[in-house]
Amino acid sequence: MNAVSLSLAGVAVALVITWANFRPWWKGNRDPKALVPYGSGWLLGALATICVGGLLGWGAAGIAALTAGAGDTLVGKVVGTGAAQLASARMGVLTPAGGVVVFLTLCAVILLYKASGKQDKRRITGGIVSGSVMAALPGIAAALGWLPDAVNAIGAYGQSLAGGSPL
Repeated sequence: MNAVSLSLAGVAVALVITWANFRPWWKGNRDPKALVPYGSGWLLGALATICVGGLLGWGAAGIAALTAGAGDTLVGKVVGTGAAQLASARMGVLTPAGGVVVFLTLCAVILLYKASGKQDKRRITGGIVSGSVMAALPGIAAALGWLPDAVNAIGAYGQSLAGGSPL
């Protein structure tokens, strides 16, 4: 199991990344397609938090820890306060069929990343960072409790289409 360490300053960093990606869209023409790079990265980061024991889960926990450390250092240097630790939570449990869906999501995000320009690559990366931090917050994890169920259901449906018996 991947232990996730969160801090208030780390969450603030994730919120700044979210704001930096959302504000230009809001001020612009609000084309939903413009949110695809950031949104796909955020989805992958959020799904990575439920990949317990895998490389994605390890990466999400590491990103949360790096963000917490960087945020704590930055806030400490700027305002002179200490770290404020936060509790973490998981959205749910991933089935083997759901794991295939997460793997396909990873592949789709990698292909999108490779086909994107420099600015969209930064948006995808920012989405992964903020998604892996914010999806570990108890309130957001509870609100996204439907996401692992949906991923598992899609995987079970794909398994039944492929001729296997769903779990």
